[in-house]
Amino acid sequence: MTDSDQQSKAYRDSIKLSTAPMMDWSDRHCRYFWRLIAPQALVYTEMVTTGALLHGDVDYHLRYDASEHPIALQLGGNEPEALAHCAQLAEQYGYDEVNLNCGCPSDRVQSGGFGAYLMGEPDTVKNALSAMRATTKLPVTVKHRLGIDHQDSFEALHAFVERVAESGCTHFIVHARKAWLSGLSPKQNRDIPPLNYEWVYRIKQQFPEFTIVINGGIESAEDCLGHLQHVDGVMIGREAYYHPWHLRTLSDAIFGPSDKNLSQAQIMSEMISYIQTQLSQGVKVNHVTRHLINFYQGCKGAKQFRRHLSEYAHRPEANEQVLQDALRFLERDTNTA
Repeated sequence: MTDSDQQSKAYRDSIKLSTAPMMDWSDRHCRYFWRLIAPQALVYTEMVTTGALLHGDVDYHLRYDASEHPIALQLGGNEPEALAHCAQLAEQYGYDEVNLNCGCPSDRVQSGGFGAYLMGEPDTVKNALSAMRATTKLPVTVKHRLGIDHQDSFEALHAFVERVAESGCTHFIVHARKAWLSGLSPKQNRDIPPLNYEWVYRIKQQFPEFTIVINGGIESAEDCLGHLQHVDGVMIGREAYYHPWHLRTLSDAIFGPSDKNLSQAQIMSEMISYIQTQLSQGVKVNHVTRHLINFYQGCKGAKQFRRHLSEYAHRPEANEQVLQDALRFLERDTNTA
């Protein structure tokens, strides 16, 4: 099996468990950290807009560490030609998947005519995905809500999926809540609209040939395994960030323990080395350590660990010693081996 074949197989297998694209959170430093915890999961980038890639620093937005595979790039935009060009860039950079965001409800995204707004424009989504698929061999997928505003019946959801699928896209990631385009903040849109997993299950039943991944409020291994009785994959959002070590529990439950599994102590050793490398490239320590704050949730010494990173990592002279010092608060109180 060639390296390319192995990468493709790892991607196909990884769909069962993925981490969500989360603005300001799932950057390359966070993904590197998550990969150490869950070697077999699929990780998604933050949403990257087509404008950022067409008019900004492409390498800044698209570079990642090779260890992050399997990795998917999420794009934000609505113009088929621009999205097609960005899908080509995703292929050039070696991503495993390129995804179109049709779920973000923020005012800034809406003003650009993309994100959750696009659920009201299924023809635009179809045309965009068609253009992307015509220019890349990568899997082209879409992430969306159950609906928007008062367009929130199962029939409307079914019609959206059916129309979008005319592009040839057969991989849908469904956040099992609708979104309100006005009246709720993005944070409120993650909590207030009720979850409705049954509709996602029904989409899988009515389009059994499609790959359907469910997202929204999923926390436990029992949750994941229950959903996998009905759909092809589960996507974990805030749980992965607030309780990152729990990703190991979820990964082991879904894939079985990996021979690449590292202990918490080994992961922190890897992160110390990673910080050293990033410092040599001009990255500030707190850009990495901010993602580690919650790693020892529930362990004795975790509060002091968090406090030390929060107080010292942002200082101009900070280096990997900040993390080493923070870990000392845990050595007497918890088994990190």
